[in-house]
Amino acid sequence: MFRTAVLLAAAVGASSCAPAFAMPHEQVTTARTAISYRTVDIDGTRIFYREAGRRDAPTILLLHGFPSSSRMFERLIPLLADRYHLVAPDYPGFGNSDAPPADRFAYTFDHIATIVDKFTQVVGIGRYALYMNDYGGPIGFRLAVAHPDRVTALIVQNAVAHEDGLGPAWESRKAFWRDRAGHEADIRKGFLSLQTTKLRHLGSSPNAERYDPDLWNDEYAFLQRPGEADIQTDLFYDYRTNVAAYPEWSAWLRAHRPPLLVLWGRYDPFFAPAEVAAYKRDVPDAEVHLLDGGHFALDEAVDESAALIRTFLARRETRR
Repeated sequence: MFRTAVLLAAAVGASSCAPAFAMPHEQVTTARTAISYRTVDIDGTRIFYREAGRRDAPTILLLHGFPSSSRMFERLIPLLADRYHLVAPDYPGFGNSDAPPADRFAYTFDHIATIVDKFTQVVGIGRYALYMNDYGGPIGFRLAVAHPDRVTALIVQNAVAHEDGLGPAWESRKAFWRDRAGHEADIRKGFLSLQTTKLRHLGSSPNAERYDPDLWNDEYAFLQRPGEADIQTDLFYDYRTNVAAYPEWSAWLRAHRPPLLVLWGRYDPFFAPAEVAAYKRDVPDAEVHLLDGGHFALDEAVDESAALIRTFLARRETRR
């Protein structure tokens, strides 16, 4: 929940009848005003991003999942902005960034990672901790493998880098990768549906009343934009390249042993909790936490996640 800090004016005179409302000269600051909403041009594509915190503070680059956007971090950012510089871009085809038609833009994870890499350079981020959720994992690992010197830490939240994390729901998706023409209609019907969009948030959570239905209704509306089905189908077909890269990412983790925090929403219907053990296998001193949350754990566990991130990064900074 957003926390609001209100700066009260000094009392005027000694009268007990001083007004209880804010005076015109008073400054009222809320957590939301800590966030700036910006756009930048990368290779002719407008990339929207959210930014908060002092630019000279340690940076966290927040990489969102599917079919979300940087909006998924709207409640997390104010909980960290007093100590960290936070930057959260929308990928091309997502959120408030440009969505060029699929026949004029290559919607692949390699291409989007290249765009995000250029984005970090344009906005002046030299080193950063990576927060990676879902699609943010494949994008973040590409950045880490290409530029290990830039990555100060990894925060993995329901993002997969081993086949251990792909549950039974992925069998039909693997069939799509083997035969796109034969399975594309079924993938579009299920993968992009309102029911699946809602399920990504709720999963098997026993606390459905804690979830704001605007989360999945807004995402479903986004998926209904003209051309969006083509964009997301192309990108998900390319997801097979991520699975092929898992051994490389696993080897990178074992070789570099980065500071690693794994936050895992236990109610995720698509990514199996066995993935947590796989990360621990590669980085034995990784810090791992199972959270009462779904695929988007911040829906239900944002305060707990923020506290764990602060403790994890503070411990790393002290050791350094």
